[in-house]
Amino acid sequence: MTPEIITVLIIIAVAMVLFLTEKFSIDTISILVMITFMVTGILNFEEGVAGFSNPATITVGAMFVISAAVFKTGSLNSINIIFLRMSRKNEFLFLLTLMTFSGILSAFINDTAVVALLMPTVLKIAKDTKIPPSKLLMPLSFGSLMGGVCTLLGTSTNILVSGIAQSNGVKPFGIFEMSGMGILFLISGITYMMTIGKWLTPSRLPSREISETFDMGDYITEIFVSKKFEDIGTSIKTSKFFNDYNVDPIQIIRESGEIINAYKYTVIRANDTIRVSCDKDTLTQIRNIPGIELKIDLKLKDEDFKSQGYKLYEMVVPPNSNLINNTVKSFDFRATYPGLTVLAIRHRNDILFKKLKHTKISAGDVLLVRGDEEVVGQIKGGENLLIISEDNSPTVNWKKIALTLFIVVSAITLAAINVLPIPVAAICGVVLLIIMKAISTEEAYRSVDWKVLFMLAGILSMGTALEKTGAANLLAETLVNQMGNFGPRVILSVVFAVTFLATNIMSNNATAALLAPIAISIAASLEVSDRPFLMAVTFGASLSFMTPMGYQTNTMIYTPGNYKFSDYLRVGTPLNLLYWIIATICIPIFFPF
Repeated sequence: MTPEIITVLIIIAVAMVLFLTEKFSIDTISILVMITFMVTGILNFEEGVAGFSNPATITVGAMFVISAAVFKTGSLNSINIIFLRMSRKNEFLFLLTLMTFSGILSAFINDTAVVALLMPTVLKIAKDTKIPPSKLLMPLSFGSLMGGVCTLLGTSTNILVSGIAQSNGVKPFGIFEMSGMGILFLISGITYMMTIGKWLTPSRLPSREISETFDMGDYITEIFVSKKFEDIGTSIKTSKFFNDYNVDPIQIIRESGEIINAYKYTVIRANDTIRVSCDKDTLTQIRNIPGIELKIDLKLKDEDFKSQGYKLYEMVVPPNSNLINNTVKSFDFRATYPGLTVLAIRHRNDILFKKLKHTKISAGDVLLVRGDEEVVGQIKGGENLLIISEDNSPTVNWKKIALTLFIVVSAITLAAINVLPIPVAAICGVVLLIIMKAISTEEAYRSVDWKVLFMLAGILSMGTALEKTGAANLLAETLVNQMGNFGPRVILSVVFAVTFLATNIMSNNATAALLAPIAISIAASLEVSDRPFLMAVTFGASLSFMTPMGYQTNTMIYTPGNYKFSDYLRVGTPLNLLYWIIATICIPIFFPF
């Protein structure tokens, strides 16, 4: 084993540990890996940064814009209406339609965007029909994952493996090359979820009111201030009381009964009742302050938080949000979103009220926000927060719908029949969408998940380093020497198993970038076609159901669905085992050795 191979394996091992511990964001780790390869001399500058010009990176970036243009037209609004009607008539048929539709849509559009579009509607249906959201959100996420493997465009992972294949002198994937096997996975997965999976999926009904869901009665207190209160006549900003204690004012109920919002320049008057957010330790500290009387254990409803255009919202933090690994204070939440106040954070199964300004936010967290309707309207469609307590569907524009769909279908067709390379067709589609004003230039830039692009560009260097130093060949030959006597089908089965197991605890794209070069080397060592092994990596990296970290959509639904980690293991493990059997038997049929 050469020093270069040892260096590469050590760098990758450290990167895997960082991916698992989530100390840094995945894009940061990927760029660090790329830089480390260049600093150590494993890769020169051109090889290190080649990922930025890789067809995979360019195609994924273009697909973000195309997905955003499709959603912006409101072309899917009618589907949401159909879902609402269907759910009231037949739960089984609705669930089947939901999974099928999310699967078909995810075959052509980013699956994270599909879940973001449908989740508010699904939660509204759950509330209206009293179907537990836990019964609906997992099928939605799983359906989108299953559909994502039906075409090359379904996920960034598919495009990434195709790009790695092309970089290694192997023919890239066609748009519909994986469709036969992908549709088999989709049909078998839906069948499982409608039978065994439906039985295994938990049934947890949330509270009807947002305030009840977050136990707001335990952390919202009313403070009645008499003439003896020393801060009478001062503003909230200059009040000694509000500066000295961890008390966050929300509303003020005047003596006349008028309810107003508590702004920093609002003056405190005698006989005001100030509704505040604070923890129980603070209540003990302020209980005996002269001039105040506490009203605790309030039975508050959502209506009680409405005043002057303000109300409560639930907002989930999507996987590409800039809030991730930030705190409310470090993100400067109030300056970024004037008129919005974070009252609580729901992280997994915990509800956090204490020290919110210093609590690190994770993907999938749900923020309880009290805010102005106009400000909330402005952040709809943004990348940082997804509003799940109400429908976010855009207004329908039939002219733009027809135009957008024509451009998208044309781009896909030209790529499918090999008139244009896939990256060129995708870029042409984006430019036409902007020229025809289906999406503005600013909206196009905002729609691109730059973290994913930087992650792809950085992580591609891992495959290049494995190939250049011979580490991929070494690992492949070791596996072939150990298991070569069992034949290529068994080795393919091992590759698929290792891929889906690694994806459930590590980034799917990182797993694909690591294993795709090794899969090519395995095929060369066995002197068989590389296609089945590359497809094993592609399918295995996207079909991850056993953990909430396995895929972005699984993370998104974790908190809104009231799931536990064990729910993913219980529902996802049999499904992954089923797919392992199907992959072992059928991949060589669709892609012969």
